[in-house]
Amino acid sequence: MRIRICAVGRLRAGPEKTLIDDYLTRFERTGRALGLGPAEIVEVDDRKNAGMTAEATLLRKAVPDGAVICTLDERGKLLSSPDFAGKLADWRDHGRSNLALVIGGADGIDAALRAEADFSLSFGKMVWPHMLARVMLSEQLYRAATILAGSPYHRV
Repeated sequence: MRIRICAVGRLRAGPEKTLIDDYLTRFERTGRALGLGPAEIVEVDDRKNAGMTAEATLLRKAVPDGAVICTLDERGKLLSSPDFAGKLADWRDHGRSNLALVIGGADGIDAALRAEADFSLSFGKMVWPHMLARVMLSEQLYRAATILAGSPYHRV
């Protein structure tokens, strides 16, 4: 199952990009044997500052046809890392070949796009900057792959 992180905003070189690249490389190495990956990030940029509706249009274009759409949203479901791993495995095992993980801009994700999603995931009740959300999501993808592989990376 290919993973595409669809995110509003451009990530500049810096510590966040370094972490994301590292975790996604680890994910691809671990996930390949599990039928997970590759993972990529597609960035969209609303240069006109037209708001969430315009961002949603750009995000929809970044989502592969037929992909499972999972939004990252504070109103989403809280999952443990093992539960997230199980969710990925479940989508993969049900023949879903693409997963789009959608991260909105500063104002979040347009309500219409949230309604179209197959699933909505929350990293807690706090709101996280979208660049940190990318880092945390990348790490959780790697952690999910290690859980499914039986690696000791995830400790309970």
